[in-house]
Amino acid sequence: MSIDWAALGSVFGVSLAVTVALVGLFTLGIVGLSQQEKATTASGGSAAMARTGAYACFALCAAAVAYGIYLIVA
Repeated sequence: MSIDWAALGSVFGVSLAVTVALVGLFTLGIVGLSQQEKATTASGGSAAMARTGAYACFALCAAAVAYGIYLIVA
């Protein structure tokens, strides 16, 4: 039995990068929602741009998870 260490390292590197990217994207969504609440309470106005950006971040996270599930199932 032989282990292809280069392929294993490649899978590890890609997995690590995608994990860090997804966590960062989700964090940006949470920060966007908190900024939206802060802007609404501070100025009395609407912060639709922050909310839209947060929802876009969450949608990208959901799309990445759905694509990962598709790769596993297919």
